[in-house]
Amino acid sequence: MALQPAAGVRDLNPREVDSNRRLSDTLAEVYRLWGYQEVAPPSIELLDTLQAGGAIEERELVRLVADEPLGLRPELTASIARAASTRMADRPRPLRLWACGSTFRSAIGEAGGQRVSEQLQSGVELLGIPSPAADTELMHLLLAACATLGLRSEHQPTLLVGHHGVLSALLRQLAAPHQAPVRAALTEFDPLALAALPLSATERQRLMALLALRGEPTQVLYQLEQWLGPLPLLDSLARTLESVAARATALGVRLQLDPTFQPHFDLYDGLVLKLVCQAADAPVAIASGGRYDALVGRFCADPELSAGTGFAFAIEEIRELLGADHRAAPPTAPWLVAASAEAGLGAALARLAELHAAGQAAELCPESCATAAEAERIAASRGCRGAQWLAA
Repeated sequence: MALQPAAGVRDLNPREVDSNRRLSDTLAEVYRLWGYQEVAPPSIELLDTLQAGGAIEERELVRLVADEPLGLRPELTASIARAASTRMADRPRPLRLWACGSTFRSAIGEAGGQRVSEQLQSGVELLGIPSPAADTELMHLLLAACATLGLRSEHQPTLLVGHHGVLSALLRQLAAPHQAPVRAALTEFDPLALAALPLSATERQRLMALLALRGEPTQVLYQLEQWLGPLPLLDSLARTLESVAARATALGVRLQLDPTFQPHFDLYDGLVLKLVCQAADAPVAIASGGRYDALVGRFCADPELSAGTGFAFAIEEIRELLGADHRAAPPTAPWLVAASAEAGLGAALARLAELHAAGQAAELCPESCATAAEAERIAASRGCRGAQWLAA
């Protein structure tokens, strides 16, 4: 019999489970304050839904052996967008939803075998607002949630912002055959691949400059306008970033605009976000998301309602980032309720019920204890706060 969990997953101890629950509950409270309602998308979906129109590669999906082409969800957005556009289609827009649950992804391990990773995510989806107002709300909500997590200055939180439309506008300045390989080189930050492409010297020089262009939004937007000219898209992005700048500064979150940034999954067609913090050994992404109008359009018959934006927090990454000092406080140790043989198990169960009714944690000693000292010894060995021993 196997004694280890499957490759890519691990067992969680009670302290880790408590911490995950505390973080999830903290975020959920913020979502509710902003008017978001909880949904519970299924863990199992048709592969067509999970692939989100080709945005997620099939090799990253955990497939199930079934009569239908089924798999486990690699993220929450596609399932919620499907449900919102079908079973919740008659609800008024905007539709504000949140969910928390496990996601599953497949990868090839170092030995060539499949590794399945399980991650706990908590996030929101805002559907039915095609205007930039949804992007603005999303960023403010992300910052409001971030403020409750207990991040410290040494974590150096940075909110990385990109835009699919801006990158597409830059790529349209190139010949059509070059656009796809240049996009791949830029988003994967691969200067060697970029240098190997058959581009003119002017094009290569500008793309190398674009590869290094990231930082304070105002300065980056100024450079983009020099390349693209005045665009309504740049003006809209500038207003969105300006609206959150003061709040981000107050929270100690640095805003960084990166025109070449694109998330791992190709779900997004507008604003994209990633919240990155400095861990002990390397930076770690604790939240990501963006706008996904085209994904909603796959499920929604009304083009005017084909709009969605959202983000998700990586709960376990946050738990590891915050460390032992910021994990969930240990629960109040329970009483041990024990009884002598003469008092009997019934009396112990009655006392247990009294303590529970008073809101006090208590556990039962199933065997009789001859003396109070014996009960106290058992209580100490189990980490209880003390013993309540019932004599005859």
